[in-house]
Amino acid sequence: MKILGIGSRISHKEHGKGVVTNVDNQQYWVTFIENGLETISLDEDIDIIEAAENEVDTVSFFDVESSLVRILKKYSDVTEIVHIGDKWKGVKLILEPADTNLKSKEVKIEDFFHKITMVRDRLRVMEQKVNSSTLEEHEKIDLQQYITRIYGSLTTFNVLFKLKEQQFVGQKSK
Repeated sequence: MKILGIGSRISHKEHGKGVVTNVDNQQYWVTFIENGLETISLDEDIDIIEAAENEVDTVSFFDVESSLVRILKKYSDVTEIVHIGDKWKGVKLILEPADTNLKSKEVKIEDFFHKITMVRDRLRVMEQKVNSSTLEEHEKIDLQQYITRIYGSLTTFNVLFKLKEQQFVGQKSK
């Protein structure tokens, strides 16, 4: 039996996907995306996603953390921290219906902004899933164009973002 090296990516039936962070002659220490650190025996049934070969039997916390961040970004919808622009902090969004008999609705702008960023993050995940799918290339391009148009429709909300690089970007004009 070949022993996996530190940094190997695996999939376990019970714990899901994870990264081998340490190994000895009896077990692997694996940090799983969903379940955190678990130990599993060397002969346990696992699927190897990507094997790493190295002779080192210890790894720094920084290496583990870097690996986990990279894996979480690649395989989940865990998102970066997105801040609302300073001038919008504490603002309330008030929706007033044209019919004065109906009640208005107040929403904290931070809550509204959170919903907008969740839409953006889920679009990114959808984009990744389309790109990694087995669809025909022309189907991927068609879906990618729809996603780009959706981003373009959401550029109105860019005024709320603190950092320009986190804003929505639609189709570039030629």
